Amino acid sequence: MTPMDLNGRTALVTGGAQGLGEAMVRALADAGAKVVIADIQDDLGAKLAETLGEGHGFVHLDVTDDVSWSAAMASAVAELGGLDILVNNAGVEITSLLVDLDPDQARTMLDINVLGTALGIKHAFRTMRPGGAVGNGGTIINIASVAATIAFPAISIYSATKSAIDRLTRVASMESGKLGYGVRVNCVYPGLVPNRMGAGLAADVARIGLFPSTEEAVNAVVGLTPSGRLASPEDIADAVVFLASDKSAFVNGAGLPVDGGMGM
Repeated sequence: MTPMDLNGRTALVTGGAQGLGEAMVRALADAGAKVVIADIQDDLGAKLAETLGEGHGFVHLDVTDDVSWSAAMASAVAELGGLDILVNNAGVEITSLLVDLDPDQARTMLDINVLGTALGIKHAFRTMRPGGAVGNGGTIINIASVAATIAFPAISIYSATKSAIDRLTRVASMESGKLGYGVRVNCVYPGLVPNRMGAGLAADVARIGLFPSTEEAVNAVVGLTPSGRLASPEDIADAVVFLASDKSAFVNGAGLPVDGGMGM
């Protein structure tokens, strides 16, 4: 991993108990930041915080609930003594052809991926802006997806939610600048990662009949990727650390593809 100095910084990562979120938590901590994991998975989140050691913590957070955000943000600020970095990572993907669209499943993705990210931006702004609980500015990193930039079958609503995160990012960065909040807002477009979500997607598109097998689905993604491989959790986590660091001080309102060229 690329070393970036985050000593003295404090961070909150949503959906940080496992998967990509866990990789981001560990990378931020390795770079020197004190991290609070925010998740609905209390046991996993608390255990991860314990493995990180003193100075790190866990808070329960339902990203779709405004009151839960208020409580989690206040708890994180109290535990960390401030907040410099928010990573809006929590998300869900439910595979479906448009012809088989389930409105309840669509609402779940919209609520978690779009509303959850928007509420995170809201509460980070209120915390980080002048006059807020911390008031020193900071950085917000939203996790979009390569799905926002390509037309891959059976992930229409997921793709739409990740495209929305891109738009939220750009509008939020402009609002922050115009209102003098001192908060940079960027997003990352991860490529397909062979974790539980990625494996589930490959299995789903094979089950639907879009590919002969899960292996063929994965091979198709690799075939669309100039780098010739899937992304690793560390690839994505390194990008988050970069956007959280002073090395990206003049990067604002941007979307950073970490997809091996798949979305170009």
